[in-house]
Amino acid sequence: MITEQQITDALKYVDDPDLKKDIVTLGMVKDVKVDGKKVSFTVVLTTPACPMKEMIKNACLNAVKHYVDKEAIIDINMTAHVKSSPQTGKQMLPGIKNIIAIASGKGGVGKSTVASNLAAALAQQGAKVGLLDADIYGPSIPMMFDVMNEKPQMKNVGGKNLMLPVESYGIKILSIGFFSPPSQAIIWRGPMASKALNQLIFDAEWGELDYLFIDLPPGTGDIHMSLVGAVPVTGAIMITTPQQVSLADARKGAAMFKHEHIKVPLLGVIENMSWFTPAELPDNKYFIFGKGGAQQLADEFHIPLLAQIPLIQTISEAGDAGRPAVFQQGTAQANAFLLAAGRVAQALAMRSAIEPAIA
Repeated sequence: MITEQQITDALKYVDDPDLKKDIVTLGMVKDVKVDGKKVSFTVVLTTPACPMKEMIKNACLNAVKHYVDKEAIIDINMTAHVKSSPQTGKQMLPGIKNIIAIASGKGGVGKSTVASNLAAALAQQGAKVGLLDADIYGPSIPMMFDVMNEKPQMKNVGGKNLMLPVESYGIKILSIGFFSPPSQAIIWRGPMASKALNQLIFDAEWGELDYLFIDLPPGTGDIHMSLVGAVPVTGAIMITTPQQVSLADARKGAAMFKHEHIKVPLLGVIENMSWFTPAELPDNKYFIFGKGGAQQLADEFHIPLLAQIPLIQTISEAGDAGRPAVFQQGTAQANAFLLAAGRVAQALAMRSAIEPAIA
């Protein structure tokens, strides 16, 4: 007869590829049940976007077949529980597990496009996701999610009026763009912009979120300082193109996050517009903005190159249409953003495992 203990012992031979420990020791195996030859159990991953999901599932199947019974009928429920990052020394944000800053040294590198697609990719895979458009002077997130005409509602919570984020594709969104006409310039000094950012963060009812992405403005200004001074940012991702002028500014942005008075972990670099592949020549790659630039930046700061996003016309068209390109299933652009999102989630899970975290 097959026993539950045999199943547990067999699964000890399955390691989490990132954490380098077996999934039983890590507490990832739950609800082991046996009924004759029928075996069922749950594997709790650290993120619904785990890029190793199928590999871990197959390893579990092989372990039971090899170490217990090759005729076992195995039912594996793959689920996920995202852990909270440490939130110390800053104002707490109850219910928000991870806060990720999306930054770039200069404008025009596709930072908001990448932020939108990362958020959409994780939401598509079952995560609870929020997206805060912190680009006070040039908000573009409402257009990218086709919610330009929406207005956040208010809700009284404990005697305080809070904004309810606008929802699109399952993502909770707030932007200064909801409060000003698209054609009107926002002419604010730094303190006013910082105050507006704090209101979007703290005067909102975000609810339970696995990930809150914050799309920062380009550069290293007041908004960036206000953000890292006010909230416990889990980590930052630098967006750049391979072009040297973009890398020079991205280098300054990365250095800002590593500054001794800021100390926000850099999760990695995402290279946008890495190459151009025309639709009529799908096997060709043209490196219009250069080659290898983001890898050079990643090596310099000892952080991973999380993804390379190709330059494809439909990515910008999708943003203009208000439906992120990651929803174009099976395409090169969708696959690139899904890979990027999985690696971001992976980096966050590893950080939570290394540092003390809230369950």
